[in-house]
Amino acid sequence: MSNDEKLFYGIGEVAEIVQVKPYVLRYWESEFKKLNPQKSFTGQRTYRSKDIQVALTIKKLLYEDKYTIAGAIQRLTELETQGQLTPFLSPGAATTVAVPEVVVPTPEIMASVPSEPVASITPSTEQPQSTKSPLDEKKVRDLKTLLEATKKVLKKYNLS
Repeated sequence: MSNDEKLFYGIGEVAEIVQVKPYVLRYWESEFKKLNPQKSFTGQRTYRSKDIQVALTIKKLLYEDKYTIAGAIQRLTELETQGQLTPFLSPGAATTVAVPEVVVPTPEIMASVPSEPVASITPSTEQPQSTKSPLDEKKVRDLKTLLEATKKVLKKYNLS
């Protein structure tokens, strides 16, 4: 799975994207309540693209716009209420890293998705036909996970 397909990022990856040290991200988490990555069952931080967008915005507010911590917290709240909380990359950055965003499927895309249940395409215990190659279980699980995530997004935006 390439970086632009990932749902979660570790603190090291996010530190590289935002171009700050991991301890800076941990400090920001203590000061900015909007930067609140989930924690895995092992206690490791798992950042989503939304968290990366918030971190990039915080970096811009503090380093480029020269806000204080208190001012940046206030401005971050204003940006969020205005719906303008978008990722900022410094113009002088040597590399640009694309942060994935949720893509809401259009009706045309959804029409091309087979309507039969995912379970019906699982490999059978019978001998496979020579014309079809059986799907391995991991691909089926990944497909189920993708479909469940798509359903959640559609439901969230009232598109189902």
